[in-house]
Amino acid sequence: MVDEFMQAAIDEARKGLAKGGIPIGSVIVHQGRIIGRGHNQRVQQGSAILHGEMAAFENAGRQPAKVYQESVIYTTLSPCSMCSGAILLYGIPQVVIGENQTFMGEEALLRERGVMLSVRQDQTCIGLMEDFIAANPELWYEDIGV
Repeated sequence: MVDEFMQAAIDEARKGLAKGGIPIGSVIVHQGRIIGRGHNQRVQQGSAILHGEMAAFENAGRQPAKVYQESVIYTTLSPCSMCSGAILLYGIPQVVIGENQTFMGEEALLRERGVMLSVRQDQTCIGLMEDFIAANPELWYEDIGV
């Protein structure tokens, strides 16, 4: 069973896919409430940096450091180097990852820096990415900098 916050991240991923983008979504949760949500918008916005997690940070806006340091970020896919850097910069102590089978991000770095990770291997998350990568390999490789 998917919890409400991972479901919100999946909903964001689906929203991005429906708008012609890459199906990766994320939410930032503070004290049981979503304070930021986002989906990958590199295609839609012509952006170099709007991955799902980065869009969630942008949506959450300026927050006192303590808020981010008490938050959990949920993401449908293992965070890349850029998104992991933002997680470390803002001191997010916990990341809940939908899946890391289609892409393994900087999980080792996050763990090394004391971030608690929970990887769900959620079949919906896996399916969204497998289908997208099969249909759009060039766009996917562009997104991960290959």
